[in-house]
Amino acid sequence: MKPTVYVETTIPSLLTAWLNRDVEILAQQLVTREWWETRRQAFDLYVSQEVIKEAARGDAAAARDRLAALAECRILAATDLAEALTGRILSTGLIPSRAASDAVHIGYAAAHGMDFLLTWNCRHILNKIIERQLASVCVAMGLSLPVLCTPAELMATYSEL
Repeated sequence: MKPTVYVETTIPSLLTAWLNRDVEILAQQLVTREWWETRRQAFDLYVSQEVIKEAARGDAAAARDRLAALAECRILAATDLAEALTGRILSTGLIPSRAASDAVHIGYAAAHGMDFLLTWNCRHILNKIIERQLASVCVAMGLSLPVLCTPAELMATYSEL
């Protein structure tokens, strides 16, 4: 059985965007493309309807490219547990209400038992300051927080490949 990865919206966004002139963003794009091209087959990929909704926004051609990249990902079902966990995360204030979709990503990934949540969102998702508290919220509901990581971290640390 392959490890499971919840693919958050920043992944298809960086994967399909034109190469950026900003060196940091360009590096993220290149690492994302490398992971996608060489490593994604080692994992079962999942998204939520929230990822699909976010990926469909904006420029029509860019949205089409993002959605095409996500076509091989399975869509996680909306469940009472995922909704409850999302609500609990938001009620803690760890993630502000203006970033509710970030809580949705964490809630769905944890409620569905994903091994990893792959993201470049380091403000509200891959945030080491709140990660331990997010894990506690999950544990209080009988769940585990997935490993929150970037494609670079997953390539560097996942030894089963």
